[in-house]
Amino acid sequence: MPRTLIVEADGGSRGNPGPAGYGAVVLDPETGEALAEAAEFLGTATNNVAEYKGLVAGLRAARALDPEARIHVRMDSKLVVEQMSGRWQIKHPDMKPLAAAARAVFPPEQVTYEWIPRAQNKHADRLANEAMDAGKNGKQWEPRDSRAALDTAAAPARSAAARAADEAAEAAEAPEVAEAPAPGWGAPDLGVPATLVLLRHGETALTPQKRFSGSGGTDPELSPAGRRQAEAAAVSLAARGTIQAVVSSPLRRCRETAEAVAARLGLEVRLEEGLRETDFGAWEGLTFAEVRERFPDDLDAWLGSAAVAPTGGGESFEAVARRVAVARDKLLARYTGRTVLVVTHVTPIKTLVRLALGAPPESLFRMELSAASLSAVAYYADGNASLRLLNDTSHLR
Repeated sequence: MPRTLIVEADGGSRGNPGPAGYGAVVLDPETGEALAEAAEFLGTATNNVAEYKGLVAGLRAARALDPEARIHVRMDSKLVVEQMSGRWQIKHPDMKPLAAAARAVFPPEQVTYEWIPRAQNKHADRLANEAMDAGKNGKQWEPRDSRAALDTAAAPARSAAARAADEAAEAAEAPEVAEAPAPGWGAPDLGVPATLVLLRHGETALTPQKRFSGSGGTDPELSPAGRRQAEAAAVSLAARGTIQAVVSSPLRRCRETAEAVAARLGLEVRLEEGLRETDFGAWEGLTFAEVRERFPDDLDAWLGSAAVAPTGGGESFEAVARRVAVARDKLLARYTGRTVLVVTHVTPIKTLVRLALGAPPESLFRMELSAASLSAVAYYADGNASLRLLNDTSHLR
């Protein structure tokens, strides 16, 4: 007779959607010994996605131990248990591929499912929370050195707030099996969006003087104040625990800002040429007043039309918008469903916000964007975007 293995799995999301992770453990049914564990921080995801991913990870861990084993899955998610048992339909588009991935690990006749109370799923729950805690610190979960100690350790007590969040997340499962969507303002659930967290670089020597500083000038480094701002942003982003990748303009002030954050998060910096600042031509290094004095007609024309470039072969805002849109589309294709820190400049950030809102070009002159400020735009599968944050400087106070 083939052996039997027990898989216990769980997933959680601190926000639903929010920072999410899963945990799974494979147990010997006779001794209760933990034979294998799996856990992972997922970035921003829903509670249901995290639970399904925990199931897939647990099944794969069991298969690595014995592909011929009979598997008994125990989870405290009634949604996953009922759907995988075939008693509830799977209507949510995000759940269908995850359920298919779970079914592909073992032949269906080898796997049975059982719902258990949350209190009986402490091991997997602990692993899921360890994964989310690791993500909060910019890391991924790693197994402990002593599995025996982990197997016998009691799960840490959960706070009332954490229990309430779990209960709310489980209650949120019910609409996914409803026959018709509930009426209201909500749009259809389009899955986990790609989120670009937009960080303007820290100050340079030119920033407090409000001088034009684009991609055609001296490429200044961060000032001491700018380096402090970059570090403050890094601390704040590490505490949030949601960033999964870091992308930067190739200009020095952005690279230095991005490297400060990436070092704290344990990530690498990918450069994207399309995120560089506007080339301001002959206006590079000048203040607005100096440009007004030297090139009054050119400045008026520039202020009046996004198609007009600065004096001396600079870039128009129309040209900048085209390359920023190309860079955006590359990022969305590369980081589908993930949260990415994009370190760039005033014009690219304002352009991304303008395009997300469908606002006219003149809106670029109506946004305030401080050095080292954070903004965020979420991009959904249907092509729509949602501005979630603009010019947040709370981490600098």
